[in-house]
Amino acid sequence: MADPSSYRPRPGEIPDSPGVYRFRDEHRRVIYVGKAKSLRQRLANYFQDLANLHPRTRSMVTTAASVEWTVVSTEVEALQLEYSWIKEYDPRFNVKYRDDKSYPYLAVTMNEEFPRVQVMRGHKRKGVRYFGPYAHAWAIRDTVDLLLRVFPVRTCSAGVFKNAERTGRPCLLGYIGKCSAPCVGRISPEDHYELAEEFCDFMAGRTGTYLRRLEKQMAEASDEMEYERAARLRDDVGALKKAMEKNAVVLADATDADLIAVAEDELEAAVQIFHVRGGRVRGQRGWVTDKVEEITTGALVEHALQQLYGEESGDSVPKEVLVPALPDPVEPVQEWLTVRRGANVSLRIPQRGDKKALMETVQRNAQQALVLHKTKRASDLTTRSRALEEIADALDLDSAPLRIECYDISHLQGDDVVASMVVFEDGLQRKNEYRRFQIKGFAGQDDVRSMHEVITRRFRRYLAEKEKSGEWAGADDTPVNGSSPGAPPAAEDDGVIGGPKDDDGRPRKFAYPPQLVVVDGGRPQVAAARRALDELGIDDIAVCGLAKRLEEVWVPGEEDPVVLPRSSEGLYLLQRVRDEAHRFAITYQRAKRAKRLRSGPLDEVPGLGETRKQALIKHFGSVKRLRAATIEQIQEVPGIGRKTAETIAVALARSAPAAPAVNTATGEIIDEEEPDTTGGSSGESVSAGLPDDRRGQET
Repeated sequence: MADPSSYRPRPGEIPDSPGVYRFRDEHRRVIYVGKAKSLRQRLANYFQDLANLHPRTRSMVTTAASVEWTVVSTEVEALQLEYSWIKEYDPRFNVKYRDDKSYPYLAVTMNEEFPRVQVMRGHKRKGVRYFGPYAHAWAIRDTVDLLLRVFPVRTCSAGVFKNAERTGRPCLLGYIGKCSAPCVGRISPEDHYELAEEFCDFMAGRTGTYLRRLEKQMAEASDEMEYERAARLRDDVGALKKAMEKNAVVLADATDADLIAVAEDELEAAVQIFHVRGGRVRGQRGWVTDKVEEITTGALVEHALQQLYGEESGDSVPKEVLVPALPDPVEPVQEWLTVRRGANVSLRIPQRGDKKALMETVQRNAQQALVLHKTKRASDLTTRSRALEEIADALDLDSAPLRIECYDISHLQGDDVVASMVVFEDGLQRKNEYRRFQIKGFAGQDDVRSMHEVITRRFRRYLAEKEKSGEWAGADDTPVNGSSPGAPPAAEDDGVIGGPKDDDGRPRKFAYPPQLVVVDGGRPQVAAARRALDELGIDDIAVCGLAKRLEEVWVPGEEDPVVLPRSSEGLYLLQRVRDEAHRFAITYQRAKRAKRLRSGPLDEVPGLGETRKQALIKHFGSVKRLRAATIEQIQEVPGIGRKTAETIAVALARSAPAAPAVNTATGEIIDEEEPDTTGGSSGESVSAGLPDDRRGQET
């Protein structure tokens, strides 16, 4: 591992001008290429205290052994040179988009004497017109089959074409009218080339001209009583319309645009592109990339634009490019796109209307692509095994942690403090063993103290299970479910049906110990978890924490974190475990908060369940009328005995009556007559609808 100070340029050597820089390793291989408006300011960021660098940047500068740069005159030139060098050197630390499949295109070889329509994949060739990409090759063949009725362009291979020339007999398509048969001279090279251009025009979205021409010819044939010819033209019009229906209109005014959406997490990003031509979606493609450097969404968009248009020119670059975030700065990128197209290109974020709605669709596709990619990655047995081995090596464990439990604390400004426990076995989720906790030992916000309480409660229950079965902590056999006197309150059931059962049929909750406990947080939370286990005398369970900001792995008693490589499957697994615990905790916290805000005076009645509350409200119509009822009247509700009726009456008498609702327009006091299905009146409960910006303060 190199020390960046050993190859740091001397002060004043780096020019204060736009340029492109390259980091090389000890073998002179280029490992990173970047561009900068000011080389001096950008490179200075890499040669600071390593502790202040992002782990991925730190890994890059310690792998490198030298840095060099090239000065250019403008930022647009820097963008072009950066793209060229990334293509040439394929640096390991640059963002690399990779197709999740090889997308097929409909291609017309306009560089040949007799242009051919065919399916093409791979790199684009000069002089060939491309349409797409399409999701499946059969979709291209279906479209071409419909269009060949009207535009009978050659589709045969070079071998078939030469054989037909030699024998003087066309192929089957020439006999059935789906090829103009240039191989046997039925059409001149000039006319066939013009026919291929008309085919390209139709595929590019200029459809109205050809439809109107065919309809006019059909009408003329009908007037001249050439009914067979009119019928053929009618079928041709139907074929064109059917081909057009395969791509529904999504944008008005025959818009030409590409829509790019990005879905990302800390380690990976998925990009989806919709190609809209003539207002119709003509193609779709997607990429997935590892985020090998600290990068913003705008920078991901910039790299996607380079990948998409780096080798394109002319009409292949549309008039509009709609993105979720703009590169910073946006002007050089927009100018670069304009140069590629040869005309102005609008690069912007859609704000309203059909374009914004279509962008939301593209975004959903990107999210699904990222989820699918992660699912495929997580379901691979070899990958999971490697991830567990990497975790064991990084944390110096005796064996791979086949069972991992992760804990997270969630609250809203100190209210409704809850915790979650999620379980992964052999790298896969075990949702029937997830558990939820309410923090009961104290009030207020203290994540460290909350973590200590949760770990204590979970493993005290585990010890109680072992003690009840006659075993002691650390054994692997499963005890009978139960709890010992003096044990803290058990975690609440998460409501999931199923899972391991005891002999009496009850679900086991805390019988199995993990090999690794992961906490969502840094050194303080890890220390609290380790202290809780030590206080219980448990020393055979490893503990670590995963901090969100830098994805660092903290272990007890260590001053510095363990930094796993960005490409590590172990880091990916720990991140999934941590994110799942966070999701589960947030979901429970929001549900608990909403229930509290919707609560009414009937919720304070002990033993009164939801069914009987609904029956009371249905019988009386509102809490106000129920409060005015006598005990005998309350007893008339099915399922309500005298003791319960007395308890209800006392609870309602103790609760303060609601403030009357007022019509702010007229000043009129509105009497409560509407039934309340939540168990509280309109004035006795608080609206559960919190503004969305409050949610951002949950942890």
